[in-house]
Amino acid sequence: MRTTRTSKAVATGVAALVATALIAGCGSSKTATGGSGGADTGASGGGGGSSSKEITIPIASGWDEDVAVSHLWKYALEKEGYTVKVPSLDIGVIFNGISQGSGSNADLFFDTWLPKTHAPYWKKIKNKVEDLDVWYDQATLNIAVPTYMKDINSIADLKGKADEFDGKITGIDPGAGLTRVTKEDAMKQYGLDDYTLQTSSTAAMLAALQKATDDKEPIVVTLWHPHWAYSAFPIKDLKDPKGAMGGAEKVHAIAREGFSKDHPKVTKAVKAFKMDDKTLAGLELQVIQKHKDDPAAGVEAWVKQDSANKAFVDKMIANLK
Repeated sequence: MRTTRTSKAVATGVAALVATALIAGCGSSKTATGGSGGADTGASGGGGGSSSKEITIPIASGWDEDVAVSHLWKYALEKEGYTVKVPSLDIGVIFNGISQGSGSNADLFFDTWLPKTHAPYWKKIKNKVEDLDVWYDQATLNIAVPTYMKDINSIADLKGKADEFDGKITGIDPGAGLTRVTKEDAMKQYGLDDYTLQTSSTAAMLAALQKATDDKEPIVVTLWHPHWAYSAFPIKDLKDPKGAMGGAEKVHAIAREGFSKDHPKVTKAVKAFKMDDKTLAGLELQVIQKHKDDPAAGVEAWVKQDSANKAFVDKMIANLK
């Protein structure tokens, strides 16, 4: 999960209809077009659009790995002549929208965390989407504190010390899987009844973390791996002897139903796509930290940074042919 992750659950009924309308409206997002290239053979694309060269990849607001990887794929696809839209949306809206099949304007989503984080969403949509495999398998959900808090090394160490943290754990978006796991599992299992999980946004959490660490003040936050914050701030994950936060998660790429038929080349390329910690961290550094206002420029900078990065992207593009 990364600098930007807004994820509020979209319920059934009226809320589901609203979510569907929002995802269907992604066509108004900014579009960038690349050069020419061999198109897939499918007759439709872009969630049922008329051009097989149009693809929409919604980004989960506040999830930095999703921002970085989605823009990386935008870069690669545009090199092959695709028109790619990358609207930033709530995670619930994305899952609801991509499950609509050809009636949706969402084609690909790169940030489905399984088996725990997105389990409630996945249970509802798993038979309505295409799972294009795991691209990252070292993801974890965590509770973290500054390294200068020498007496706090486990989640269990937080019990009875709420006053040090103003009685709060600083979290991210209220609808995030990380928020659910922290509140329903970790806080209950470790008896943290004297704490309140403060939710707002990933950006707000990071701002609070920066202020606290700059001032050497106590703070406890919810975080995840991979995240650039671990290299930017003096923080450490708290041990979780009860396993309340869950084990290692796998990050899947998923697509709307019919996508593999409409875009067999893209499907093949996505299934072959894998990233390790070092590669992803370097990409995030450029996209999220150094070029936070221009992700596309961040991808360009990362590709040009060294030959290994260029070779990585060249392989992605080759797999699209």
